Amino acid sequence: MNATVAALSAAPVALGWAVHHVVWRRRIEAARRDPLTGLPTRAAFEVKARRRLARSAAAVVVIDLDGFKALNDAYGHAAGDAALVHTGRVLADRVRHWGLAARLGGDEFALVLPATARDVRRQMHFLHARLVQPFDYEGSALAVGASIGAVVTQPGVDLSAALRRADEAMYAAKETGGGWFVSVGLWPALPTVNGRRDGRPGTAGGTGAAA
Repeated sequence: MNATVAALSAAPVALGWAVHHVVWRRRIEAARRDPLTGLPTRAAFEVKARRRLARSAAAVVVIDLDGFKALNDAYGHAAGDAALVHTGRVLADRVRHWGLAARLGGDEFALVLPATARDVRRQMHFLHARLVQPFDYEGSALAVGASIGAVVTQPGVDLSAALRRADEAMYAAKETGGGWFVSVGLWPALPTVNGRRDGRPGTAGGTGAAA
């Protein structure tokens, strides 16, 4: 009898701890995701990307939206948020079966995709076409451009080096008016300031304005 009473008394406590554990895990997961797009944050992406790149060949991709500031200026920040949500949906769909996507900050995103040197250009062409498709905002069809840079890696590559090279490729695409560009090799081609390409936000010559 006493054992039964003790078990019944312990049941609410056990249930309370179980609920607390579920809520705690959900809060941790929410903190690892961008609240606007639902994509992982930079920190969460880097942890998973390093693990993935340690064992698999892949394409590391950096994306920067074109015309984002002009869209904000013309239609307001809510329209800019709609553009970011649209981008997030496209990227989430692209990595649904295999891959990683993240919002790095502002209008900059990153991907890790299964790709080889043979098919990466086809993949970038398809991805760019999806990103620049119009999206609905309060009954109007709006769109932004996208500059995409990619580099194909081998297993064991350093994530920071791959992101830097993909960022350079993205910059090359942006300099020609948008589109996509694939880098060959991981050796940096442009000057570095504080570990980033010269001219990017966070460097001595960078600006915080979105393109």
